[in-house]
Amino acid sequence: MADQEKALIVGVGGGLSASLARLFHKEGMAVAVASRNPDRLADLASETSATAYGCDASDPTSVDALFAAVDGDMGAPDIVVYNASNRARGPVEDLDPEAVRTAIMISCFGGFLVAQAAARRMVARGSGTILLTGASASVKGYPNSSAFAMGKFGLRGLAQSLARELQPKNIHVGHFVIDGGIMVTTSDDRTVARGEDGTLHPDAIADSYLHVHRQHRSSWTWEMELRPWVENF
Repeated sequence: MADQEKALIVGVGGGLSASLARLFHKEGMAVAVASRNPDRLADLASETSATAYGCDASDPTSVDALFAAVDGDMGAPDIVVYNASNRARGPVEDLDPEAVRTAIMISCFGGFLVAQAAARRMVARGSGTILLTGASASVKGYPNSSAFAMGKFGLRGLAQSLARELQPKNIHVGHFVIDGGIMVTTSDDRTVARGEDGTLHPDAIADSYLHVHRQHRSSWTWEMELRPWVENF
């Protein structure tokens, strides 16, 4: 495993993160996946020969324990993807402050904790990739979505700052603006309503993540926007 690339995906569900795990496995990487509820990752872990871990990304102790476990099981990861987020929807005057706190802690602070733990290992090694998943809300604050906008604006700022700080140390930092709905199934209501290729296919998004990871360091990008061809922007 010493020469095998190692990938850690934090915030794993059945969409983009699952596509990333499958693609990384196909590329010959050793894969680790982490979620608040690791039991739900059993099928994906079996399919991709991944190791599943429990982690509350907003808790420093939990993140430290995750990286320590991954270090011990497969070694420090070469690529770390942060794909966790949380929303608190509604008019600003009605929002529960604790729900807003949770949304910001998971969408933004968790990204910092995971990136910090990854950076400590990658700087020591002199290489690595950190990829953070944003959304339309990373660059546009929508009505009734202030908590999500705060979290995603913050994550984007983190990525931009880390790119300037870490890229000269040979650590590639990338932020992805996922500007549109991600397809759940070919028959879900939103996918049908949007028409052919009207929602982002998670496998196609994963291909772009791998492309950024594989970029030659003479031509690194710190941010990529992805949207369906019919999406307004």
